[in-house]
Amino acid sequence: MSKYQLKNKVIVITGSTGGLGQAAAQALSGKGAKLALLDLDLTSVTAQASVLGSDQVAKGWVADVRSLESLETAMAEVTQHFGRIDVVIANAGIGSTESLEHIDPKTFERTIDINLVGVFRTFRAALPYVKNNRGYLLAVSSMAAFVHSPLNTHYTASKAGVWALCDSLRLELKHLGVGVGSLHPTFFQTPMMEAVQADPAGQAVWSGNTGIWKYVPIEDVVAGLVDAIERRRDIVIVPKANTLVARAPGLLRNLIELIGFNRKDLKKTMQIDAKQHG
Repeated sequence: MSKYQLKNKVIVITGSTGGLGQAAAQALSGKGAKLALLDLDLTSVTAQASVLGSDQVAKGWVADVRSLESLETAMAEVTQHFGRIDVVIANAGIGSTESLEHIDPKTFERTIDINLVGVFRTFRAALPYVKNNRGYLLAVSSMAAFVHSPLNTHYTASKAGVWALCDSLRLELKHLGVGVGSLHPTFFQTPMMEAVQADPAGQAVWSGNTGIWKYVPIEDVVAGLVDAIERRRDIVIVPKANTLVARAPGLLRNLIELIGFNRKDLKKTMQIDAKQHG
């Protein structure tokens, strides 16, 4: 499969000023992409964009993944500025280590709202533009989609939901030539992970940066993210050594999709849905 060329492609990144967002923006800029950087603070996102070049190369917008209206406004403004949207990376996310018994319900709901519903809102707002260019949607999930740890019901549920969302959406958009993928890294160094490891409960669960929980370099995660886009992959696991663990829950997924959701029927199904909502 030939690479999906990133030069001059317009790529939107939510949560762009976080650890992975910053690193991904740098890497994608190096590939010649034009970047629309979305985050909560205008000063931070504008400063991030200015490091990458002129506003014809990178520009920042304020957007909140907890608001569909906010994302719709941002996507419209990105399109007005750059003329198109080709790729969208739903990267915004949060995490903490708390038991279901003791977690503040608002924290549980906020985690699901940002990590999972935020992906829905991001893709929903971007889809009209990405469809025009047969583009690609990528959600940053986690190995937590497959490895469900204690004290993380809110986080694992959100990341498993992102994986399922992407699988379903990929089938909905296949006949339009739009790709959908999910990225599943293990631990890597970010401010969010530093906070988790600084928490005594987080240390107790993960035993620090050791053994099977040992961190991978953020450069490996970024390389996986870039590869996902260039190869328009359905799923990318970082590191690759974790692939069997990640694949095990869905070993029969491709067979089930082939038998139960053929391309012709999918197109008809989506046409029916479009008429009902037209």
